[in-house]
Amino acid sequence: MTIAEKIYLKYKNIKAYLKAKWQELSILDRYVLKQLIDVFMLGVIVFTSIIFASETFTQLIKQISLYGIPFHIAIMMIVLNLPQVFVLTIPISTLFATVMTVNDLSLKSEITIFKACGISIERISRPIFCFALVMTLVSFLINELVVPIASVQSKSLAIYSLEQKHIPENKMNFTIKDIDKDGKLKRLFYAQWCKDKTLNNVTVVDISNPKNIQIVQAQKGSTSDYGWKFDDGVIYTISKNGKIFNTSLFEESNVSFGIGDVNEMVKETTSEFNFFKLMRHIKKQKNNLEKKVYLEYKINLFDKLALPATTFALALIGVPLAITPPRVRYNRGFLFSILIIFIYYVIRALSLNLGATGTIPPFLAAWLPVVSIATLGGFLFYKKAFKI
Repeated sequence: MTIAEKIYLKYKNIKAYLKAKWQELSILDRYVLKQLIDVFMLGVIVFTSIIFASETFTQLIKQISLYGIPFHIAIMMIVLNLPQVFVLTIPISTLFATVMTVNDLSLKSEITIFKACGISIERISRPIFCFALVMTLVSFLINELVVPIASVQSKSLAIYSLEQKHIPENKMNFTIKDIDKDGKLKRLFYAQWCKDKTLNNVTVVDISNPKNIQIVQAQKGSTSDYGWKFDDGVIYTISKNGKIFNTSLFEESNVSFGIGDVNEMVKETTSEFNFFKLMRHIKKQKNNLEKKVYLEYKINLFDKLALPATTFALALIGVPLAITPPRVRYNRGFLFSILIIFIYYVIRALSLNLGATGTIPPFLAAWLPVVSIATLGGFLFYKKAFKI
């Protein structure tokens, strides 16, 4: 049996298992979950597109245009950056699905009919909260297991692309520009022809140093782990007014060609560590960290648990707010979703800033938005579901 056949068989078994479990659910649970999942998938697509297009995609396009990353590698980098966007969109999409679903049931008087049949709001909400718990776990697992690996792979692709740096095979009399992060020219490479990823009869004009200009002429040039390697050539160091300072022959010389900037760009940050790796890093570096950096690390650590938990907190507050009073006959779901998200992010921004300055403990800074939303949601849900 081939690997593809094994994967397909595994897929069929999982599908059959999920179908059997789905059939075991009550009619009410299936009815609510079907509407919830449909709106949730729509929310994931919409909010992922918005967040990705406005933030992640813009940064990637800037890096692609700045460092000349090939298109096919750029597409792979974009795909690898999607998991970290999903971590942000899952809580929002769960809230959106909860509010829209409950609001729709309320507008169609289905909640009133359920209550008349002896089915409480708590019972109606049960599949919603179970779904929110599952999404909380999914968000945590993506953030812990997928995002760190995807980030490393994306950065590895960037380094690989820049080490290979777009060498035009079998092309004659061409130039390659090395641009800095501000878009200014640092180096200009000219080659007579290229064969087997090797440049022949190369001339490099290096103007990155404000005090002088370097001109490198070499028989051959190729990429290496350290940048660009040149063989059998000469280096001229010239002042800005045209005076030659120094002339030196070489058998082999390396030029970084911007790789140093890229290594800084693709360096792994602590925000991309998973929970346990970051915890070990903080414990190991505790005595060497400045107070500001230590607080930032601790907030990031607790936030790796708090951010997925936001999914359930938003669902908890979404249910009572989405139940429409009898006299209201229009869908308020979308407006309530926007309002709740706005309030949550205002509280989150405030608490994170207070935590970063040491005004409140890091644990409270990470968990304050979740606890606030969950407490308010629990109070409103109790009034709607249990208080007569």
